[in-house]
Amino acid sequence: MAVISSGNHPKALWPGIKAWWGRGYDEFEQCWMQLFDEEGSTQSYEEDVEVTGFGLAPSKSEGAGISYDSESQGETTRYTNAAYALGYIVTYEELKDGLYETVSKRRAQALGFSMRQTKETVLHNIYNRATNSSYTFGDGKEVLATDHPTESGDQQNEPTTAVDFSEAALEDLLILIHKAKNARGLRINLQPQKLIGPPDLKFEFERVLKSSLQNDSANNAINAAKSMGLLPGGYFVSPFLDDTDQWFIRTNCPNGMKVYNRESTDFQQDNDFDTKNAKAASYMRFAGGVTDWRSLYGSPGA
Repeated sequence: MAVISSGNHPKALWPGIKAWWGRGYDEFEQCWMQLFDEEGSTQSYEEDVEVTGFGLAPSKSEGAGISYDSESQGETTRYTNAAYALGYIVTYEELKDGLYETVSKRRAQALGFSMRQTKETVLHNIYNRATNSSYTFGDGKEVLATDHPTESGDQQNEPTTAVDFSEAALEDLLILIHKAKNARGLRINLQPQKLIGPPDLKFEFERVLKSSLQNDSANNAINAAKSMGLLPGGYFVSPFLDDTDQWFIRTNCPNGMKVYNRESTDFQQDNDFDTKNAKAASYMRFAGGVTDWRSLYGSPGA
């Protein structure tokens, strides 16, 4: 068990230190909130279950009976809430003998920073592993796939051939979104909302989405994606996305990328009677995943 004692930073016992640094950096905003919809949870796990609708109505001949269709239960996605916790112990002597109150006061801030970074990392890994077949969801497929199984056949939310981000690649993926179907093969009004990627793509995102004309051409053709307003949410760049050329588009699909929060992050302090050491700990419990893969389209890059 790790314990913080006077030996962890012996300089704190001596006067004359002008600054203690290494823990006071600025933080990013809560990036995961741009990638997921948040819901509350009241039990150890939550389940989202698909119900398929009806197919197309067949023609009916005069005097013939009506055809009757049936609905069925489709895929089930289970969100199992996982607990994450971290704390620290400080000896009584370190607290009493240390000359710099700022050292001890900032420990709680550092713990909060670690907890926030943990949630970012866990949830961003769902995006980072979006094409990894070892991490699957309700339909048994990874988030991005060319063969999501449905009652009407396989469907896709990534290009058949992986491509780097470009204006042409963006247009192709937007077309794929506008051709979306439900599980029974009926057309649905799926609309792109926001472009998402790592810092490595921020400048290309800016050029493609903000240029009035095609940014890589001299023929003065318009930038169709911009003029048509196809990405009303613009773009979002997250430093927690690891792949330098993987990019995504979130859509208006309901019940898509989700976070279930079972217990919000808390912070508690206490003292040990025998040692007089001070203890502090933080705890949270949540689950993240994807219910309907139609909520996210993307490419892993070429």
